[in-house]
Amino acid sequence: MSSFENRKINRRSLLIGGISGAIGAKLRTAQTRRLETLTQWLNASRSKREEALQQCLDRIREMDPSIHAWVQVLPQKPTGDGKLAGIPFGAKDIIETRSLATEFGSSIYKGRIGSTDAAIIRDLRQRGAILLGKTVTTAFAYFTPGPTRNPADLEHTPGGSSSGSAAAVAAGMVPFSIGEQTVGSILRPASYCGVTGFKASYGLLSMDGVLPLAKSLDTLGFFTHTPSDMLLLWEAMGHPTGAVENLVLGAPESVPDVEPVMQAAFSDALSALQRAGVSIQSVNIVGMLAKVADDARTVLFYEGAQFHKQRYNEYGAQLGSLADLVREGLQIPEARYDEAKRSIAESRGRMAEIYKSTPVILMPAATGPAPLGLSSTGDPRMNRPWTALGTPAISIPLPVRSGLPLGLQLTAENGQDTVLLQTAVRLCKILA
Repeated sequence: MSSFENRKINRRSLLIGGISGAIGAKLRTAQTRRLETLTQWLNASRSKREEALQQCLDRIREMDPSIHAWVQVLPQKPTGDGKLAGIPFGAKDIIETRSLATEFGSSIYKGRIGSTDAAIIRDLRQRGAILLGKTVTTAFAYFTPGPTRNPADLEHTPGGSSSGSAAAVAAGMVPFSIGEQTVGSILRPASYCGVTGFKASYGLLSMDGVLPLAKSLDTLGFFTHTPSDMLLLWEAMGHPTGAVENLVLGAPESVPDVEPVMQAAFSDALSALQRAGVSIQSVNIVGMLAKVADDARTVLFYEGAQFHKQRYNEYGAQLGSLADLVREGLQIPEARYDEAKRSIAESRGRMAEIYKSTPVILMPAATGPAPLGLSSTGDPRMNRPWTALGTPAISIPLPVRSGLPLGLQLTAENGQDTVLLQTAVRLCKILA
Protein backbone atom coordinates (compact mmCIF):
# COMPACT_ATOMS: atom_id res chain seq x y z
CA MET A 1 0.00 0.00 0.00
CA SER A 2 1.39 3.43 -0.99
CA SER A 3 2.07 6.24 1.48
CA PHE A 4 -0.85 8.13 -0.05
CA GLU A 5 -3.22 5.22 0.52
CA ASN A 6 -2.02 4.98 4.11
CA ARG A 7 -3.09 8.59 4.63
CA LYS A 8 -6.77 8.10 3.87
CA ILE A 9 -8.97 10.07 6.25
CA ASN A 10 -12.71 10.47 5.88
CA ARG A 11 -14.60 12.86 8.15
CA ARG A 12 -17.14 10.14 8.90
CA SER A 13 -14.42 7.98 10.44
CA LEU A 14 -12.68 10.69 12.48
CA LEU A 15 -12.87 10.31 16.22
CA ILE A 16 -15.27 12.82 17.72
CA GLY A 17 -13.49 15.30 19.89
CA GLY A 18 -14.05 18.88 20.93
CA ILE A 19 -11.97 21.99 20.76
CA SER A 20 -12.60 24.46 23.53
CA GLY A 21 -11.67 28.12 23.59
CA ALA A 22 -8.07 26.89 23.76
CA ILE A 23 -8.08 26.33 19.99
CA GLY A 24 -6.41 29.70 19.43
CA ALA A 25 -3.64 28.80 21.87
CA LYS A 26 -3.16 25.46 20.11
CA LEU A 27 -2.84 27.20 16.76
CA ARG A 28 -0.31 29.71 18.07
CA THR A 29 1.76 26.99 19.75
CA ALA A 30 1.72 24.83 16.64
CA GLN A 31 3.10 27.67 14.52
CA THR A 32 6.46 27.36 16.24
CA ARG A 33 7.05 23.75 15.20
CA ARG A 34 5.37 23.19 11.86
CA LEU A 35 4.97 24.65 8.41
CA GLU A 36 1.83 26.76 8.15
CA THR A 37 2.06 29.63 5.70
CA LEU A 38 2.63 28.95 2.02
CA THR A 39 5.82 31.02 2.23
CA GLN A 40 7.17 28.56 4.80
CA TRP A 41 6.20 25.61 2.62
CA LEU A 42 7.87 27.10 -0.46
CA ASN A 43 11.07 27.76 1.49
CA ALA A 44 11.16 24.20 2.87
CA SER A 45 13.04 21.25 1.41
CA ARG A 46 11.20 18.39 -0.29
CA SER A 47 11.83 16.15 2.72
CA LYS A 48 10.48 18.77 5.11
CA ARG A 49 7.38 19.13 2.95
CA GLU A 50 6.81 15.37 3.13
CA GLU A 51 7.04 15.51 6.91
CA ALA A 52 4.77 18.55 7.07
CA LEU A 53 2.14 16.80 4.95
CA GLN A 54 1.67 14.22 7.66
CA GLN A 55 1.43 17.02 10.22
CA CYS A 56 -1.43 18.50 8.20
CA LEU A 57 -3.26 15.19 8.29
CA ASP A 58 -2.66 14.90 12.03
CA ARG A 59 -4.00 18.41 12.53
CA ILE A 60 -7.13 17.63 10.55
CA ARG A 61 -7.68 14.47 12.60
CA GLU A 62 -7.36 16.50 15.80
CA MET A 63 -9.34 19.61 14.88
CA ASP A 64 -11.85 18.85 12.17
CA PRO A 65 -14.32 16.99 14.40
CA SER A 66 -15.08 20.44 15.86
CA ILE A 67 -14.51 22.71 12.84
CA HIS A 68 -16.05 20.51 10.09
CA ALA A 69 -14.08 22.08 7.27
CA TRP A 70 -13.76 18.86 5.24
CA VAL A 71 -16.16 16.63 3.36
CA GLN A 72 -13.42 14.10 2.61
CA VAL A 73 -9.67 13.88 3.08
CA LEU A 74 -7.89 11.51 0.70
CA PRO A 75 -4.55 12.80 -0.65
CA GLN A 76 -4.19 12.53 -4.42
CA LYS A 77 -0.82 12.04 -6.06
CA PRO A 78 0.50 14.99 -8.06
CA THR A 79 0.69 14.44 -11.80
CA GLY A 80 3.69 16.68 -12.39
CA ASP A 81 6.42 18.70 -10.70
CA GLY A 82 7.08 22.36 -10.02
CA LYS A 83 7.32 25.01 -7.33
CA LEU A 84 4.26 23.60 -5.56
CA ALA A 85 5.69 20.08 -5.35
CA GLY A 86 4.49 18.26 -2.25
CA ILE A 87 2.35 21.18 -1.01
CA PRO A 88 -1.20 20.19 0.00
CA PHE A 89 -4.37 22.11 -0.79
CA GLY A 90 -8.12 21.72 -0.40
CA ALA A 91 -10.82 22.24 -3.03
CA LYS A 92 -14.35 23.53 -2.56
CA ASP A 93 -16.92 20.78 -3.02
CA ILE A 94 -18.52 22.26 -6.13
CA ILE A 95 -15.28 21.54 -8.01
CA GLU A 96 -15.10 18.22 -9.85
CA THR A 97 -12.40 15.87 -8.60
CA ARG A 98 -11.85 12.41 -9.98
CA SER A 99 -12.31 9.61 -7.42
CA LEU A 100 -13.18 12.08 -4.66
CA ALA A 101 -16.50 13.21 -3.23
CA THR A 102 -18.17 15.96 -5.26
CA GLU A 103 -21.49 16.42 -3.47
CA PHE A 104 -22.17 20.16 -4.04
CA GLY A 105 -22.85 20.61 -0.32
CA SER A 106 -26.23 18.87 -0.67
CA SER A 107 -27.60 15.72 0.95
CA ILE A 108 -29.26 15.00 -2.40
CA TYR A 109 -25.85 14.15 -3.81
CA LYS A 110 -24.43 12.41 -0.73
CA GLY A 111 -21.96 9.79 -1.86
CA ARG A 112 -21.49 11.21 -5.35
CA ILE A 113 -17.94 10.66 -6.62
CA GLY A 114 -16.39 12.84 -9.31
CA SER A 115 -15.32 11.24 -12.58
CA THR A 116 -12.86 13.91 -13.76
CA ASP A 117 -10.66 16.71 -12.45
CA ALA A 118 -11.70 20.31 -13.08
CA ALA A 119 -9.22 22.43 -15.04
CA ILE A 120 -7.97 24.22 -11.90
CA ILE A 121 -7.31 20.86 -10.20
CA ARG A 122 -5.43 19.56 -13.24
CA ASP A 123 -3.30 22.69 -13.32
CA LEU A 124 -2.31 22.55 -9.64
CA ARG A 125 -1.60 18.81 -9.68
CA GLN A 126 0.57 19.23 -12.78
CA ARG A 127 2.57 21.79 -10.82
CA GLY A 128 3.25 19.21 -8.12
CA ALA A 129 0.62 20.22 -5.57
CA ILE A 130 -1.18 17.51 -3.59
CA LEU A 131 -4.97 17.67 -3.56
CA LEU A 132 -5.65 16.75 0.06
CA GLY A 133 -9.42 16.52 -0.24
CA LYS A 134 -12.71 18.38 -0.53
CA THR A 135 -13.83 21.26 1.66
CA VAL A 136 -17.37 22.03 2.76
CA THR A 137 -19.52 24.42 0.72
CA THR A 138 -22.98 25.77 1.33
CA ALA A 139 -25.50 23.81 -0.75
CA PHE A 140 -24.89 24.51 -4.45
CA ALA A 141 -22.65 27.43 -3.40
CA TYR A 142 -25.71 29.43 -2.36
CA PHE A 143 -26.96 30.37 1.13
CA THR A 144 -28.00 27.10 2.84
CA PRO A 145 -25.20 26.71 5.44
CA GLY A 146 -23.06 23.63 5.91
CA PRO A 147 -21.70 22.43 9.27
CA THR A 148 -18.43 24.39 9.20
CA ARG A 149 -17.54 26.56 12.18
CA ASN A 150 -15.24 29.57 12.39
CA PRO A 151 -11.81 28.64 13.85
CA ALA A 152 -11.60 32.10 15.43
CA ASP A 153 -14.69 31.29 17.52
CA LEU A 154 -16.58 28.04 17.06
CA GLU A 155 -19.89 29.69 17.93
CA HIS A 156 -19.72 31.89 14.83
CA THR A 157 -20.14 31.26 11.12
CA PRO A 158 -17.04 31.10 8.90
CA GLY A 159 -19.05 32.76 6.13
CA GLY A 160 -19.96 31.20 2.81
CA SER A 161 -20.21 29.76 0.41
CA SER A 162 -16.53 28.76 0.52
CA SER A 163 -16.88 27.92 4.22
CA GLY A 164 -14.58 24.92 4.51
CA SER A 165 -11.88 26.37 2.27
CA ALA A 166 -11.56 29.46 4.48
CA ALA A 167 -11.74 27.53 7.75
CA ALA A 168 -9.18 24.92 6.65
CA VAL A 169 -6.59 27.62 5.99
CA ALA A 170 -7.48 29.63 9.10
CA ALA A 171 -7.03 26.51 11.25
CA GLY A 172 -3.67 25.72 9.68
CA MET A 173 -4.88 22.48 8.08
CA VAL A 174 -3.55 23.44 4.64
CA PRO A 175 -1.41 26.36 3.42
CA PHE A 176 -3.86 27.22 0.63
CA SER A 177 -7.24 26.21 -0.71
CA ILE A 178 -9.51 26.89 -3.67
CA GLY A 179 -12.71 28.89 -3.35
CA GLU A 180 -15.25 30.28 -5.79
CA GLN A 181 -17.23 33.52 -5.69
CA THR A 182 -20.52 34.45 -7.32
CA VAL A 183 -21.46 37.17 -4.84
CA GLY A 184 -19.15 37.28 -1.81
CA SER A 185 -18.14 33.66 -1.30
CA ILE A 186 -14.37 34.20 -0.99
CA LEU A 187 -13.94 37.72 0.34
CA ARG A 188 -16.52 37.45 3.13
CA PRO A 189 -15.23 34.14 4.61
CA ALA A 190 -11.67 35.46 4.42
CA SER A 191 -12.70 38.53 6.40
CA TYR A 192 -14.63 36.48 8.97
CA CYS A 193 -11.84 33.92 9.46
CA GLY A 194 -8.89 36.33 9.49
CA VAL A 195 -7.11 35.04 6.38
CA THR A 196 -6.42 36.34 2.88
CA GLY A 197 -8.97 35.61 0.17
CA PHE A 198 -8.38 36.48 -3.49
CA LYS A 199 -10.90 36.46 -6.34
CA ALA A 200 -9.17 36.66 -9.70
CA SER A 201 -10.38 38.76 -12.62
CA TYR A 202 -13.51 37.32 -14.18
CA GLY A 203 -12.64 34.76 -16.85
CA LEU A 204 -8.94 34.58 -16.01
CA LEU A 205 -9.13 31.16 -14.34
CA SER A 206 -11.02 28.40 -16.13
CA MET A 207 -14.35 27.38 -14.61
CA ASP A 208 -14.31 24.09 -16.52
CA GLY A 209 -15.47 21.42 -14.09
CA VAL A 210 -16.94 23.84 -11.53
CA LEU A 211 -20.68 23.70 -10.82
CA PRO A 212 -22.20 26.98 -12.11
CA LEU A 213 -24.55 29.23 -10.20
CA ALA A 214 -24.55 32.30 -12.46
CA LYS A 215 -22.07 31.99 -15.31
CA SER A 216 -21.75 35.76 -15.80
CA LEU A 217 -20.56 36.09 -12.19
CA ASP A 218 -18.88 32.80 -11.15
CA THR A 219 -15.16 33.31 -10.50
CA LEU A 220 -12.43 31.14 -8.98
CA GLY A 221 -9.99 32.23 -6.30
CA PHE A 222 -7.91 31.11 -3.33
CA PHE A 223 -7.34 31.38 0.39
CA THR A 224 -3.92 31.78 2.02
CA HIS A 225 -2.74 33.13 5.36
CA THR A 226 -1.15 36.34 4.06
CA PRO A 227 -1.07 38.48 0.92
CA SER A 228 2.60 37.52 0.49
CA ASP A 229 1.52 33.88 0.37
CA MET A 230 -1.08 34.74 -2.26
CA LEU A 231 1.46 36.56 -4.42
CA LEU A 232 3.80 33.57 -4.25
CA LEU A 233 0.96 31.20 -5.13
CA TRP A 234 0.07 33.37 -8.12
CA GLU A 235 3.70 33.28 -9.26
CA ALA A 236 3.96 29.52 -8.74
CA MET A 237 0.92 29.12 -11.00
CA GLY A 238 2.75 30.87 -13.82
CA HIS A 239 1.26 34.35 -13.54
CA PRO A 240 3.44 37.49 -13.72
CA THR A 241 4.28 39.17 -10.41
CA GLY A 242 6.60 42.01 -11.36
CA ALA A 243 7.17 44.97 -9.07
CA VAL A 244 4.51 47.69 -8.97
CA GLU A 245 5.15 51.36 -8.31
CA ASN A 246 3.49 53.19 -5.44
CA LEU A 247 -0.07 53.97 -6.50
CA VAL A 248 -2.71 56.51 -5.63
CA LEU A 249 -5.48 54.55 -3.91
CA GLY A 250 -9.17 55.29 -3.81
CA ALA A 251 -11.70 55.02 -1.01
CA PRO A 252 -15.44 55.78 -1.16
CA GLU A 253 -16.71 59.14 -0.02
CA SER A 254 -18.79 57.25 2.54
CA VAL A 255 -19.22 53.60 3.53
CA PRO A 256 -22.90 52.89 4.15
CA ASP A 257 -24.48 50.07 6.09
CA VAL A 258 -21.50 48.62 7.92
CA GLU A 259 -21.37 47.86 11.61
CA PRO A 260 -19.64 50.39 13.89
CA VAL A 261 -16.72 48.06 14.61
CA MET A 262 -16.01 47.68 10.89
CA GLN A 263 -16.48 51.41 10.25
CA ALA A 264 -13.95 52.17 12.98
CA ALA A 265 -11.44 49.57 11.77
CA PHE A 266 -11.73 50.76 8.17
CA SER A 267 -11.28 54.41 9.15
CA ASP A 268 -8.31 53.53 11.36
CA ALA A 269 -6.71 51.62 8.50
CA LEU A 270 -7.09 54.54 6.10
CA SER A 271 -5.56 56.89 8.68
CA ALA A 272 -2.63 54.54 9.31
CA LEU A 273 -1.94 54.22 5.60
CA GLN A 274 -2.03 57.99 5.09
CA ARG A 275 0.36 58.52 8.02
CA ALA A 276 2.72 56.10 6.29
CA GLY A 277 2.66 58.24 3.16
CA VAL A 278 0.08 56.36 1.11
CA SER A 279 -1.98 58.68 -1.09
CA ILE A 280 -5.71 57.99 -0.80
CA GLN A 281 -8.31 59.94 -2.78
CA SER A 282 -12.05 60.00 -2.20
CA VAL A 283 -14.03 58.47 -5.05
CA ASN A 284 -17.72 58.99 -5.68
CA ILE A 285 -18.90 55.43 -6.27
CA VAL A 286 -21.42 54.52 -3.57
CA GLY A 287 -24.52 55.24 -5.63
CA MET A 288 -23.14 53.43 -8.66
CA LEU A 289 -22.20 50.39 -6.58
CA ALA A 290 -25.71 50.21 -5.17
CA LYS A 291 -27.11 50.12 -8.70
CA VAL A 292 -24.60 47.46 -9.73
CA ALA A 293 -25.59 45.37 -6.71
CA ASP A 294 -29.26 45.51 -7.73
CA ASP A 295 -28.40 44.55 -11.30
CA ALA A 296 -26.17 41.73 -10.08
CA ARG A 297 -29.03 40.26 -8.07
CA THR A 298 -31.17 40.18 -11.21
CA VAL A 299 -28.40 38.42 -13.15
CA LEU A 300 -27.79 35.95 -10.33
CA PHE A 301 -31.44 34.99 -9.99
CA TYR A 302 -32.13 34.79 -13.72
CA GLU A 303 -29.05 32.73 -14.60
CA GLY A 304 -29.25 30.59 -11.48
CA ALA A 305 -32.89 29.76 -12.22
CA GLN A 306 -32.16 28.86 -15.82
CA PHE A 307 -29.27 26.56 -14.91
CA HIS A 308 -30.97 24.84 -11.95
CA LYS A 309 -34.50 24.70 -13.37
CA GLN A 310 -34.38 20.99 -14.16
CA ARG A 311 -32.87 20.23 -10.75
CA TYR A 312 -35.66 22.23 -9.12
CA ASN A 313 -38.31 20.36 -11.12
CA GLU A 314 -36.86 17.11 -9.78
CA TYR A 315 -36.13 18.01 -6.16
CA GLY A 316 -38.14 21.14 -5.32
CA ALA A 317 -37.80 22.32 -1.73
CA GLN A 318 -34.99 19.79 -1.10
CA LEU A 319 -32.69 22.33 -2.75
CA GLY A 320 -33.00 24.61 0.29
CA SER A 321 -32.34 28.30 -0.36
CA LEU A 322 -31.64 27.53 -4.00
CA ALA A 323 -35.30 26.57 -4.48
CA ASP A 324 -36.34 30.12 -3.53
CA LEU A 325 -33.83 31.54 -6.01
CA VAL A 326 -35.18 29.36 -8.83
CA ARG A 327 -38.81 30.21 -8.10
CA GLU A 328 -38.10 33.94 -8.09
CA GLY A 329 -35.62 33.80 -10.96
CA LEU A 330 -38.07 32.08 -13.27
CA GLN A 331 -40.39 35.09 -12.89
CA ILE A 332 -37.77 37.55 -14.21
CA PRO A 333 -38.45 38.58 -17.83
CA GLU A 334 -35.58 38.15 -20.26
CA ALA A 335 -35.80 41.85 -21.12
CA ARG A 336 -35.16 42.80 -17.49
CA TYR A 337 -32.18 40.44 -17.39
CA ASP A 338 -30.76 41.94 -20.60
CA GLU A 339 -31.16 45.45 -19.21
CA ALA A 340 -29.33 44.47 -16.00
CA LYS A 341 -26.45 43.09 -18.09
CA ARG A 342 -26.27 46.31 -20.14
CA SER A 343 -26.34 48.42 -16.99
CA ILE A 344 -23.47 46.44 -15.44
CA ALA A 345 -21.46 46.86 -18.65
CA GLU A 346 -22.00 50.62 -18.53
CA SER A 347 -20.89 50.73 -14.88
CA ARG A 348 -17.83 48.68 -15.80
CA GLY A 349 -16.90 51.39 -18.29
CA ARG A 350 -17.32 54.13 -15.68
CA MET A 351 -15.21 52.18 -13.20
CA ALA A 352 -12.47 51.79 -15.81
CA GLU A 353 -12.21 55.59 -15.93
CA ILE A 354 -12.04 55.81 -12.14
CA TYR A 355 -9.32 53.17 -11.99
CA LYS A 356 -7.16 55.33 -14.30
CA SER A 357 -6.59 57.84 -11.50
CA THR A 358 -6.98 55.47 -8.52
CA PRO A 359 -5.78 52.02 -9.72
CA VAL A 360 -6.70 50.29 -6.44
CA ILE A 361 -9.84 51.06 -4.46
CA LEU A 362 -10.30 50.19 -0.78
CA MET A 363 -13.53 49.02 0.86
CA PRO A 364 -14.53 46.97 3.90
CA ALA A 365 -14.51 43.26 3.02
CA ALA A 366 -17.68 42.59 5.01
CA THR A 367 -20.30 44.53 6.92
CA GLY A 368 -18.76 43.48 10.23
CA PRO A 369 -17.37 40.45 12.08
CA ALA A 370 -18.73 36.95 11.64
CA PRO A 371 -22.31 36.69 12.93
CA LEU A 372 -23.06 34.51 15.93
CA GLY A 373 -24.50 31.09 15.11
CA LEU A 374 -24.51 28.87 12.04
CA SER A 375 -27.95 29.61 10.62
CA SER A 376 -26.61 32.35 8.35
CA THR A 377 -23.34 32.82 6.47
CA GLY A 378 -23.55 36.61 6.69
CA ASP A 379 -24.23 39.53 4.38
CA PRO A 380 -22.28 39.70 1.07
CA ARG A 381 -23.28 43.21 0.00
CA MET A 382 -19.75 44.62 0.35
CA ASN A 383 -18.60 42.17 -2.34
CA ARG A 384 -21.56 41.82 -4.71
CA PRO A 385 -20.88 44.85 -6.98
CA TRP A 386 -17.19 44.04 -7.45
CA THR A 387 -17.98 40.47 -8.45
CA ALA A 388 -20.51 41.75 -11.00
CA LEU A 389 -17.96 44.21 -12.39
CA GLY A 390 -15.47 41.37 -12.92
CA THR A 391 -12.68 43.09 -11.01
CA PRO A 392 -9.99 41.17 -9.16
CA ALA A 393 -10.56 41.60 -5.42
CA ILE A 394 -8.71 40.58 -2.28
CA SER A 395 -9.47 40.64 1.44
CA ILE A 396 -6.54 41.09 3.80
CA PRO A 397 -6.72 40.95 7.61
CA LEU A 398 -7.22 44.28 9.37
CA PRO A 399 -5.49 44.99 12.69
CA VAL A 400 -7.98 44.12 15.43
CA ARG A 401 -7.17 44.88 19.06
CA SER A 402 -9.79 42.45 20.35
CA GLY A 403 -12.75 40.51 19.09
CA LEU A 404 -13.31 38.62 15.85
CA PRO A 405 -11.34 39.15 12.64
CA LEU A 406 -12.13 41.86 10.09
CA GLY A 407 -10.92 42.28 6.53
CA LEU A 408 -9.90 45.11 4.21
CA GLN A 409 -11.06 44.67 0.61
CA LEU A 410 -8.94 45.90 -2.31
CA THR A 411 -10.15 45.96 -5.92
CA ALA A 412 -8.53 46.84 -9.24
CA GLU A 413 -9.38 46.96 -12.92
CA ASN A 414 -10.09 43.66 -14.67
CA GLY A 415 -6.77 42.10 -15.63
CA GLN A 416 -4.74 44.03 -13.06
CA ASP A 417 -4.40 41.07 -10.70
CA THR A 418 -0.67 41.56 -10.20
CA VAL A 419 -1.11 45.24 -9.34
CA LEU A 420 -3.74 44.26 -6.80
CA LEU A 421 -1.66 41.51 -5.19
CA GLN A 422 1.48 43.64 -4.97
CA THR A 423 -0.50 46.49 -3.42
CA ALA A 424 -2.09 44.11 -0.90
CA VAL A 425 1.36 42.92 0.19
CA ARG A 426 2.54 46.51 0.65
CA LEU A 427 -0.52 47.62 2.61
CA CYS A 428 -0.44 44.56 4.86
CA LYS A 429 3.17 45.35 5.84
CA ILE A 430 2.21 48.92 6.68
CA LEU A 431 -0.81 47.89 8.75
CA ALA A 432 0.93 45.05 10.60
